[in-house]
Amino acid sequence: MDFTVSITNQDVEKEEPLKLVSPNNPDPPEIIFLSNIDLAVAFPVETVFFFEVTPDKSSSTLNISHRLEKAVAEVLLVPYYFMAGRLNFNRQTRRLELLCNNAGALFVSATSRLRLKDLGKLYLPNSTFHHFVHRPGLYKTLAETALLTIQVTRFSCGGFSVGFVTNHGILDGKSASEMFQNLASICRGENIVNQVLYNDRTCFRARIPPQIKYPHMEYVKLQDISSLASSFTAPNQLFPSPLVFSEKFTHKLFSFTPEMIATLKEKAMKRCSSFEAIAAHLWRARTKAIFTNPTEVSTVLFAVDIRSKTSPPLPNGFVGNAVITAFATSKVAELVEKPFCFCVEKMREAIERVTEEYVRSVIDWLEVYKGVPATCNGNFYVSAWSKLPFGELDFGFGKLAHGGPVASGNDEFALLLSEGKSVGNGGCINVWMGLERDKMEKFAAHIFEI
Repeated sequence: MDFTVSITNQDVEKEEPLKLVSPNNPDPPEIIFLSNIDLAVAFPVETVFFFEVTPDKSSSTLNISHRLEKAVAEVLLVPYYFMAGRLNFNRQTRRLELLCNNAGALFVSATSRLRLKDLGKLYLPNSTFHHFVHRPGLYKTLAETALLTIQVTRFSCGGFSVGFVTNHGILDGKSASEMFQNLASICRGENIVNQVLYNDRTCFRARIPPQIKYPHMEYVKLQDISSLASSFTAPNQLFPSPLVFSEKFTHKLFSFTPEMIATLKEKAMKRCSSFEAIAAHLWRARTKAIFTNPTEVSTVLFAVDIRSKTSPPLPNGFVGNAVITAFATSKVAELVEKPFCFCVEKMREAIERVTEEYVRSVIDWLEVYKGVPATCNGNFYVSAWSKLPFGELDFGFGKLAHGGPVASGNDEFALLLSEGKSVGNGGCINVWMGLERDKMEKFAAHIFEI
């Protein structure tokens, strides 16, 4: 039976964080406009990557921390100078902006008395893996909160992990993975993959006046915008990190083999992607688990990349958020009673809904209502980490053993991850799901009804 190993403070010894600044920060400090798409998702994202090293090469990683620190400080923070900046609330415009003040990225060197194999199955959701990333603290002001933290942990076997905390409002999944790839390339002694970064997000400014042409059920208005704004307007105001864990949720992994995915696609009755098939199946199974009233409405949210949907298309190296939230919605009774192809068709409609005009309408809606993705009232978000090229990450010691997010204490997200080294090779897709314990039991009873 699969089980997770609980990591404690005694298992990881951390040095004091180093503040790394950019050798190429603009003077005077630059202020970068953040789009409404950026602001809707300005929350921290924790990612950790584990690397195995053969016993005969275990001593070769003794300086792994120094190698990464040097790569970040001397090379990475030249093009990525803005990652040493801070979010700032502009009182005049009453919106967040990116201040390139070179306040610093944070770097932590750590060692663990454990061997990599002592951590159990790395691909299982394990909230105690937060020991392998550097969290800035529970209560911090914007000025105190680094936009990039990196922790390198070397295990007693010579294996190591690299843990990142980034802010989704600054980098979306694609641009974050490109930054990780660039850092890995530097550590291998090679050139940065992306030499030119495009950080101008003004192409996503709202129209004047706003032109909202669709009912954007995928976002929810912030009911108490004044309390949110007050957190940003007071320079010394402390506000809690979203990375607060709740004990009422349990997290489980459900693995979909290539055969299971093929069966779902066949049941879809029309050509569809693996993501569409799995997300539709999760939506249906989760609806059965959490809704009791057949007349209620169930909604699944997911990201759609808009890089190719804008005119002109976004340039290569664009680092801002180029994804918006799409949604599929239906009455519970329809999802449960109609054939599976109905669920897939709803997913397909959601994707096709995202045109350039729809994107502009989203931006204008967010300008008026300052909303966030509507993960409430039973809605949930399916995030396809399996589409990101993490499997190719190599810091000079071979491909990773596992990479992915740190499990968080909520039930609002279902994460799709490729299993280990099978990324891009048609391997299993692992689904991380969090639910309250009684609902998880019901969900587990439905998830393999394929």
